[in-house]
Amino acid sequence: MSAPRIAVVGAGHMGAFHAEKIAQLEREGVAQLACVCDADPARAAEIAEKYGVAALDDAARVPGLADAACVAVPTTRHARVASQLLEAGLDVLIEKPIATTRGEARALIELASRGERVLQVGHIERFSHAFRAIQPVLDNPRFIEAHRIGPYPGRATDVSVILDVMIHDLDLVASLAGAEVERVEAIGIPVLSATDDIANARIRFANGCILNLTASRVSQETMRKVRLFQSDAYISIDFGANNITVVRREGRPGADETPKIHVEKLDLDPADALLAQDRAFAVSVRDRKAPDVSGEDGYRALDLALRIEESIERPEESP
Repeated sequence: MSAPRIAVVGAGHMGAFHAEKIAQLEREGVAQLACVCDADPARAAEIAEKYGVAALDDAARVPGLADAACVAVPTTRHARVASQLLEAGLDVLIEKPIATTRGEARALIELASRGERVLQVGHIERFSHAFRAIQPVLDNPRFIEAHRIGPYPGRATDVSVILDVMIHDLDLVASLAGAEVERVEAIGIPVLSATDDIANARIRFANGCILNLTASRVSQETMRKVRLFQSDAYISIDFGANNITVVRREGRPGADETPKIHVEKLDLDPADALLAQDRAFAVSVRDRKAPDVSGEDGYRALDLALRIEESIERPEESP
């Protein structure tokens, strides 16, 4: 296969961005935008017209035009649409979370495996420069704190803030902790939605690492930060500003001389993480190789998110 033909299924907020990135990859010779599909024909036509491709209103018609698809439909429809496309022989990049239940996620993974299809999950922060830049610095972090907050989006509220927002950091920090989850405590509060709009979770891993996460989609400010504490350093990652601060101890505690503190600030080149993600998917499809973020990766993030949801104690309703 040369440049794979990739359809965008779901032309909402994220689908429009995927169409833009795939069109950019087409100019690079890496992929071709095959078509845009949405249950709203007008929305599909609006996005498709920008790039001169076909507009569809039924995902069943996509396999006739494409080799692969980016699935950006509402989360509750991920499993149904992705399974339909996998069964038709397409490779699939599915927006996070992979599904809404463990059973749905496992079924997608098994379906892709049987058909020898690429199944990639859209955990976009894996493709940020910040995440990749800290890998050489990490050494058994003991405490990790993550904040991901922002204003009410008015979309993706069919699932809780845990599945919609916090799951970004769950995928990242669980991989950084490097151990199995031992205990989960959480609290969640619905504010403007029927599902939780604010949530906090405290997670203990088997190696003793503690993770504290806060997610909100009803905040006045926007923040996307992760802080890591390990024996010799404190690392702060600001995904919004695209920079990293590393504070290191030089010397040993209790030594004859007082240990010194060295502060290093890294301003990273702006990176288009979504473009990098879609490019990686196109390359996996073209070269028939395993994706950078697999279905199993997506399953682990979903499983942890669901464990957090399941651990939330709800106040008893008044009679």
